[in-house]
Amino acid sequence: MAPSPESHIPKGVAEHIPSADELKKDVVDASKSSLQSLRALAAGAVGGICAVVVGHPFDLVKVRLQTAEKGVYTGAMDVVRRTIAREGLARGLYAGVSAPLVGVTPMFAVSFWGYDVGKQLVSSFSTVENNQFSVAQISSAGFFSAIPMTLITAPFERVKVLLQIQGQKTLAPGEKPKYSGGLDVVRHLYREGGVRSVFRGSGMTLARDGPGSAAYFATYEVIKRRLTPKNADGSPGQLSLTAVMAAGGAAGVAMWIPVFPVDTVKSRLQSAEGNPTVGGVVRQLWKTGGARAFFPGMGPAMCRAVPANAATFLGVEVAQKAMGKFFGDAE
Repeated sequence: MAPSPESHIPKGVAEHIPSADELKKDVVDASKSSLQSLRALAAGAVGGICAVVVGHPFDLVKVRLQTAEKGVYTGAMDVVRRTIAREGLARGLYAGVSAPLVGVTPMFAVSFWGYDVGKQLVSSFSTVENNQFSVAQISSAGFFSAIPMTLITAPFERVKVLLQIQGQKTLAPGEKPKYSGGLDVVRHLYREGGVRSVFRGSGMTLARDGPGSAAYFATYEVIKRRLTPKNADGSPGQLSLTAVMAAGGAAGVAMWIPVFPVDTVKSRLQSAEGNPTVGGVVRQLWKTGGARAFFPGMGPAMCRAVPANAATFLGVEVAQKAMGKFFGDAE
């Protein structure tokens, strides 16, 4: 009788060859992981659209306060009044919205996808007790989410900032705005300085979004757990949408507080003409107003953080639930 194929395999090697059941389990786990990542991608996109619709007017006020020369505006409400008077209600408060609306789908999708991948990486390098990530583990996954997101966020925010500040200029009779839209901004930037000009501010974007995302996701998860009711057997109960919005709003505030000065430098860097440097922008800000110069628009940013991020996580949770029903709760 001819020897079986297995007889030629060394014993030590044979012990490490997975069985058919093990291979089947690996395929199922890989499929679940891929589906989970795709669902995180889609849910993030839905959440991002909700965030832009709710939060863009607040963001516009913040950017105009950050980039205007000292004394141009007396405060946030002055920006709102003058913007509406000069550009109209919808067109003024939603100036530059095309860039974030076009970019928000990949940007937020990649953020929540990156967070999901970050949690998978954390799980592979550390122990997760009872499927509950610690604050440090959530923060690590959140920081990781900012790395791939920066590739999308930086150029889109560069375009958004330029479109937002364009409305501050009073045009002479017959004069047209420099940019006609988002694509026109990209064309101008590419002609002026190539890809490097389009991606100006990427380093500061990552410096803002890395720690900001860590605080963002950690705060959301911690508050979400505390607001989740317990079932009679002690297991987590059904979280209300009101609690989701409360946790999302708190996460938005927690994200902005530690990184707002970095965001101010980023906005200045992305809106300046010529070839500014981070050091030059920092020195100029300090020279014009000291520490306070790094916090213009803090009020609008905080006002925006609560409703915009409440809307973001509401959109994400609703989308996840809808997909769970569609896929037969395939998580």
